[in-house]
Amino acid sequence: MSIIKSLNKRRTYYAINKQLPVKEEQVIELIKKTTELVPDAFDMKSSRVVVALGEKQNQLWDTIYDVFEGKVAKEKIESFRSGAGTILYYYDQSVIQEMQSKFPLYADNFPIWASQASGMLQISIWSALRDLEIGASLQHYNPIIDQAVRKLFNLPEYYVLVAQMPFGGIIDEPGEKAVEDISKRVQIIR
Repeated sequence: MSIIKSLNKRRTYYAINKQLPVKEEQVIELIKKTTELVPDAFDMKSSRVVVALGEKQNQLWDTIYDVFEGKVAKEKIESFRSGAGTILYYYDQSVIQEMQSKFPLYADNFPIWASQASGMLQISIWSALRDLEIGASLQHYNPIIDQAVRKLFNLPEYYVLVAQMPFGGIIDEPGEKAVEDISKRVQIIR
């Protein structure tokens, strides 16, 4: 599928379930391969991905709900918990610090570049999931959940959580995308 078709098909899916249209192993391989292929400045490989499946998926969203002490609607959390899994996107602060030491002239840019690489990875995996007829959404409950999730999955302190992507079988299609005047965001200068 072309990248434009993939991006056009990619949407925010809240109505998801645990029934994937493909084998779980195919999803895991897709995530691994996409993570391998997405570029990162200076080839620093700063992105880290944690995929919660099965009971760990349930525990993740139960933990997130508990951290917020009921301040986030149970129905909202339950919609994410209802998915087949959640991809947690991190960048590795130790890699960034190492690159800052090696290339001090660019030190301030490495966190920015790591964030850009994470964004590229997120949209690439999101679009690739949709090509498999899997729905997903991108959530940002961090930094509030960082410590609890780190403890739940025994992750190192130097992993910096960027986003959470619950995914699963599609129950319902979202509404039509709003049409925008793209000239407000894209300028062509000749």
